[in-house]
Amino acid sequence: HRVRISREFYLGVHEVTQAQYKQATANTPSYFQGDDLPVERVSWPEAVDFCRLLTARDRDQLPAGWSYRLPTEAEWEYGARAGTATKWSFGDAESELSKCGWYDANSEGKSHPVGQKQANPWGLYDMHGNVWEWCGNSYASYSTDVATDPGLRESLGTDRMFRGGSWSEGAGLCRSAHRNGLDPSYRNLNLGFRLALSSSCLLYTSDAADE
Repeated sequence: HRVRISREFYLGVHEVTQAQYKQATANTPSYFQGDDLPVERVSWPEAVDFCRLLTARDRDQLPAGWSYRLPTEAEWEYGARAGTATKWSFGDAESELSKCGWYDANSEGKSHPVGQKQANPWGLYDMHGNVWEWCGNSYASYSTDVATDPGLRESLGTDRMFRGGSWSEGAGLCRSAHRNGLDPSYRNLNLGFRLALSSSCLLYTSDAADE
């Protein structure tokens, strides 16, 4: 399934941390506690609200018309692959995953501070494992056609995408291509999110899950 991304965007170097989340919301929902740990147990609407709060806080520092948001799953996979076409951004050898990600074989049953493993070729950390990451768009099957900016202008469905695998998953679920969807109200101690930044172009809002 080939995708064309036509809009410039930035992707967070690592998953949103508990310190970052608490600074914007004064809330600490996570099961595993630690400022440098990825925030988890956050629903999709709560992640979207965090993006809105952060945009309002940084409005004077952002380019006009730009805002923080959740990445679409196409943008997320583009960042995870970092120019590669292999199972993981480092190649196809599962034995190498421990160098780049926290998963069930090396995590000791918990999340870990962001940025401890090797970054992918584009300098992004924890794209494989640590915590699953919410994406902005709803769950849908892939089309056989080339898609341009999928997820930016869509009719919202029910479930929301999440990507990347986690500390509790096997290596196969941490692949760049693995995808899944959940009810947006879902919370879990292995599910967080990563920020995207771009010109305002998405239609979803924090209350879209109830529509």
